[in-house]
Amino acid sequence: MRFSSLLPSALVLGAGIAEAASGWNFDEAIISVSAKGAAGAAGAFKDKLSDHVPLSKPVTLGQTETLKIILTATENGEPKRPHQAFLLLRDQDTGLEETFPLQTKESGKGKVDFATLKSQKDLPIQLLTSSQPLRATLLLASFGSTQAFANHVFNLDIQTDPNVAKPKYEKPLRYGQLGEINHIFKADPKSGPVIISLLFTVAVVAAVPILFGSWVLLGANLSHLPKATAAAPVSHSLFFSSILGMEGIFFLYYYNWSLFEMLPVAGVIGLVTFLSGSKALSEVQSRRLAGER
Repeated sequence: MRFSSLLPSALVLGAGIAEAASGWNFDEAIISVSAKGAAGAAGAFKDKLSDHVPLSKPVTLGQTETLKIILTATENGEPKRPHQAFLLLRDQDTGLEETFPLQTKESGKGKVDFATLKSQKDLPIQLLTSSQPLRATLLLASFGSTQAFANHVFNLDIQTDPNVAKPKYEKPLRYGQLGEINHIFKADPKSGPVIISLLFTVAVVAAVPILFGSWVLLGANLSHLPKATAAAPVSHSLFFSSILGMEGIFFLYYYNWSLFEMLPVAGVIGLVTFLSGSKALSEVQSRRLAGER
């Protein structure tokens, strides 16, 4: 009777051992926390990790300490290198997670190292300011039908310096709909003071008699004007009119026209000036070659 009562317990124990041996697992897992110097050697922490029961007390990690995990990954009880091997840290309040890859070898040996001074740069701020110890889970998996390993192995309590203010979370920049922006455009450019415009106008008008007087002194022959207009009336008329029209465009541009209003009209009148000017100059050249000038 006593033997038969022990038989169910033995069968359950054997099933548990067979289940532990199948799938991905780890063996010879050692976790250690140490700091540099003599103080680090005195206060060093070292313990073994179990594949089914997490450590009873949280592992404390200080400002200048380094946490190291060394283990051997196994598949169905045989040491082997997994395709995926991570140490996952999870905030128990918010559920935020961060993973650290294990550097495994072909023999299945693997380790993961990280220090709080480095993790403060790599870990999200929410993990550093968590009110509870972080839940550490070991993940081992690979291709194929072998069952993956994902168990809670210990809790990690990250201690920050109480004399240093904790980092604050800054909301990341996200692209989306923003508030309405009221644009304020510059006022349209205005003409200069009227007094200055009048002064320049008087100066230009006063220069016209001086221009005609200079032509007379230089020997301009106005008697050929009827003959020139009779030989090429259209060319001379268009050429002279286009020059006056260009001056009128400049005046309108100065007064109230914009640049986009002036350029098309100026382009058309400029083309008329070029074509009529060529014909007018040809007529003048013909009289010069005939010795009339």
